[in-house]
Amino acid sequence: MSTQVILKDFNLTLPPGKVVAVVGSSGNGKSTIAALLMRFYDVNSGSIIIDGVDIKKLDQTWLRKRVIGLINQEPILFAMSILENIRYGKPEATDIEVIEAAKIANADSFITSFPNGYNTIVGERGVTVSGGQKQRIAIARAILKNPAILILDEATSALDTESEMHVQSALESVSNGKNSLVIAHRLSTVKNADIIVVLNKGEIVEVGDHNTLLQKKGFYWNLMNQQTSDKANAA
Repeated sequence: MSTQVILKDFNLTLPPGKVVAVVGSSGNGKSTIAALLMRFYDVNSGSIIIDGVDIKKLDQTWLRKRVIGLINQEPILFAMSILENIRYGKPEATDIEVIEAAKIANADSFITSFPNGYNTIVGERGVTVSGGQKQRIAIARAILKNPAILILDEATSALDTESEMHVQSALESVSNGKNSLVIAHRLSTVKNADIIVVLNKGEIVEVGDHNTLLQKKGFYWNLMNQQTSDKANAA
């Protein structure tokens, strides 16, 4: 039985305090990177190193709770209050710390608009809040957790334009000065990244910032033109 190679000859470094974005069309292995960093499964060959240590030597639970924070397009909310959902990122946090995290995540204003405020109960899938509100609660949780590495995996892909603006602003706040990996399909969300890595068929084909990659008129330029055209046709 043959094994499909998702990522091939893949070598990526996350510089301290920088935002690195990984982009490419669907099925190119972008989300596989997040899964590998979280140790949902391990690499077949090669290694992933964090501060000089192979992550295979690190406890999975400790890695996910203390080192890496993940925000994806469908964050999990539990059947408890908004306050406790945010505090899940740091169980010992005070109410003041939770509220401060919510303010940074652009979540405080909508939370306090509910009759019960932070004591509002949400369903297991956050059915009482919108997609954008759910994302901002998840971002507040990540801010409170304060992970060494933050992974944003298609975090705004399921949102409408207005919600995306609120969430994108919150994401920029939480990723500021932190090792951040942004995995995105919408290129509009990665323009401000320090480094943009373009994947094609599981391989890195271009690396640079937004302006540099546009000037190359290669894969990134083509993706940008395609998305701009698709957006114009949908209008």
